[in-house]
Amino acid sequence: MATVELRKVETVYQGYVTLLMATFAGPGGETFNREIEHHGRAACVLPYDPERKTALLVNLPRAPVIWAGGPPELLEAPAGMVENEDPEDTAIREALEECGVTLHRLEAVGSPFSSPGVSSERIDLFLAAYSSADRTAAGGGLVSEHEHITVEEIPLAQLWTWVEQRKIEDLKSLALILSLKVRRPELFA
Repeated sequence: MATVELRKVETVYQGYVTLLMATFAGPGGETFNREIEHHGRAACVLPYDPERKTALLVNLPRAPVIWAGGPPELLEAPAGMVENEDPEDTAIREALEECGVTLHRLEAVGSPFSSPGVSSERIDLFLAAYSSADRTAAGGGLVSEHEHITVEEIPLAQLWTWVEQRKIEDLKSLALILSLKVRRPELFA
C-alpha cells in the first residue's frame, strides 16, 4: 500500500477555526499541499423519550448552510465543541444548554470524522434516553453564543418520515436517527 508522509504544517489563519497548509510527500517523493480546517473535537447526542416515542432536536441558523443555499435553519441533535472535558460531559452539557434536558446515561454510537476531505473534526456521537421529568430547563442555548436556538420535541415516527423524504440535512443527526432506528426500531412505530 502506497503511503504519504506529512512533512510540514503551517498555520494560514487562526480564529474560530484554524486553517492549516500541510505539505506531504507521496510514495515517489513528489510533494503536494493540502488545506486542513481545524477547530477541535465535537460531541453530539440524540435525546429520546422511549415512553412517549419522541426526540429532542434544535433548529438554528448555520452561516455555511445559508451561504450554500440551504434552509434558513437546520434541524440538528444538540452538539458542541469538547472543551477541557470528556466528550460524554460535553454531550450532557450541550443537551442541557440547548434542549433544557438533563441526561444521565449515554449510549456511544461512534467517533467518525465529520468531513475528512477538508476537516480534522471528529464527532463523538451518543444516544440518550430521557423522560418528561428530565426536562429541567427551557434550553435555547447560551445568550452569549448568539445561536438563536429553537427546541423541538418531535415524534420519532415523524423523524423517520423525514429521513425517508430526505429532509434531515444534518449528517450527525441523520447518523444518530439511523442508529436509534437500528437499535430500537419499536420506538418508530
